[in-house]
Amino acid sequence: MDLPRIPKLLFLLALAAPAMRSAAEPVAPILRVLPPPGTVAVPPDVRVEVETRVAAYADRIWEIEHKDHVADVAVLVKAVDFALRHNEFYADKEIPLAAEMLNLADERYRFLDEEDARPWLSEKGLVVRGYRSSIDRSYQPYGLEIPETLDLSRPVPLLVWLRGRADKTTDLHFLEQCRRKSQAFGGFLKDQQEAIILHPFGRHCVGWKHAGEIDVLEAIEAVKADYPVDPERIILAGFSMGGAGAWHIGAHYRDQFCAIHTGAGFAETREYNNILPENFPPDYEQALWKVYDVPNYVRNFLNGPLLSYSGADDKQKASADLMARELAKVGHTLRHVIGVGMGHQYSEESVNEIRLWLSDSWAEGRRRPAARIEWQTPTLRYPGYDWIRFSGLAKHWEEAQVIAARDDAKKEIVLDLRGVSAFEVSAGPAGNLAGTLLRIGGETLIADDPGFPVNSLSLIRPEGGAGKWTWGEPARTGKRPGVQGPIDDAFMTRFLVVAPELLPAEEKAARWLDFELNHFRERWRVLMRGELPEKSAAEVDSGDIAEANLVLWGDPATNPLIAEIASRLPVQWGRGSFTLRGETYSTSDHVPVLVFPNPLNPDRYVVLNSGLTFREGHDKTNSQQNPKLPDWAVIGLDRDPDALAPGRIIRAGFFDETWK
Repeated sequence: MDLPRIPKLLFLLALAAPAMRSAAEPVAPILRVLPPPGTVAVPPDVRVEVETRVAAYADRIWEIEHKDHVADVAVLVKAVDFALRHNEFYADKEIPLAAEMLNLADERYRFLDEEDARPWLSEKGLVVRGYRSSIDRSYQPYGLEIPETLDLSRPVPLLVWLRGRADKTTDLHFLEQCRRKSQAFGGFLKDQQEAIILHPFGRHCVGWKHAGEIDVLEAIEAVKADYPVDPERIILAGFSMGGAGAWHIGAHYRDQFCAIHTGAGFAETREYNNILPENFPPDYEQALWKVYDVPNYVRNFLNGPLLSYSGADDKQKASADLMARELAKVGHTLRHVIGVGMGHQYSEESVNEIRLWLSDSWAEGRRRPAARIEWQTPTLRYPGYDWIRFSGLAKHWEEAQVIAARDDAKKEIVLDLRGVSAFEVSAGPAGNLAGTLLRIGGETLIADDPGFPVNSLSLIRPEGGAGKWTWGEPARTGKRPGVQGPIDDAFMTRFLVVAPELLPAEEKAARWLDFELNHFRERWRVLMRGELPEKSAAEVDSGDIAEANLVLWGDPATNPLIAEIASRLPVQWGRGSFTLRGETYSTSDHVPVLVFPNPLNPDRYVVLNSGLTFREGHDKTNSQQNPKLPDWAVIGLDRDPDALAPGRIIRAGFFDETWK
């Protein structure tokens, strides 16, 4: 278990606090929306007892951290720890859950000393488990439903069920729900005997976005490590917030699932929130809606079965109707099951129809390599499907798409590409692309046969996407999958925060940095359910630079890592000022924030002075938990950070495809 650390900045701020308070009023705290503060107090004697047990586990978990399945213990302890630290008890009956979770942790802990004894791995019925996140090394929970008669001696199907929004369902409550009742499809699937059902947690209530979507993928991998899941028979499904998650995860990661089911849930931002043109946000924020707005990925659903459900009287039926219109534009008729007389819930009759579709989809499975692929995306965060992957776009946030057909018998691939400047074709597990003929529009290329199997082909289109196709890979200095921005993208893979070693000399900048860095720490903990990964500049090693995005706070005078790379960043600091995108700003009244390829390792990001860009004011609806700042911005310190922004946004925008 990661122990809380007190970074050097906090110590320095504590020493400087009296002077800072006398010089300037503190920034007003931002009220927490998710999860809401608890409404009942834990009795003092119970709190002392439980806190003592939790504290005792810190060293115990550290001692066994190297063992397999330690997460199945640590996730239980963390659930109790966070509930106590963040005041997450909402009814008296919840208080005993803390001791119950620790008792289960004690029971499992005893078995971890025995190499082969993990009895919960052979349990059936309702089982709670955990895994360790690659993003922040936090322990994250998940639940399983394993039918009693399911034959685990052979590959089995998996149903990934995304839950609906529940503001008060933190780790502790989620684990208890997973222990007590079947939840998929309103409980109407509790008697099924053909598949394992997985309940990811999704980092509390973030609409299955950001780290929440990675949580789904990593929970699947955790299940596959211990159970014989057939990777070609995984179905994604969800309802309400989970239906929204199924829409966007299904569109973005379509090749991970053999079929997608969406129950209610929003699919885009503008219509769902009834945002009129006179109330539109800045252009860059509208562009960032495209990260999650599903109509921008509608063709991706043509690669396999899709079924939606809505209650006839549910206002969220409008989202499925919207998607039906969007799918019709590309020639697809959405299968839409409608519960007669139902509001925001399933009917048993409708679930019976959906169950048949689930069984048929599992029977069909996912066929690879796909003979035909349609894919579209405005960002390289979601680069492709099966054997085709975009590695460069003509311009981010404008549509890029491909319609591709593959005939392995003829060794021919035909592609119709738009808005793409580079792409890759893979052979697949048993393929060989040597001698393959590629037809791209009016151009023809033949892959040479070097006398050994060719596993992949890479092609580029120079001159900004206007030239002829040729063999080659895009430069590492350009936007590529995983290094394409915006700022929030840096928090979807492993990252490391490095606080400044000194306070900025400018009073407003010091006050702002103090607030924003602590705000990021608290927000990551309560919303993303993990401790912010931090090191001092001196502690950052070559492994961190190789594997992690570096989130650096301060400026060259206060943070040694910023000083080390300052000459290779798109912001230039001078005496009392900095210049960004051709404009100069005073450091006493402005702060630069940005994401950029790390000059020490261009395969990872460096972020300056920013955490998550969506804030508490956006938590009231998951449809607004989208990135709010693009690749770079200048923050004016004449306005304090609040629930909607880190200050006054003076300017903001995107870097081009070469990060210029």
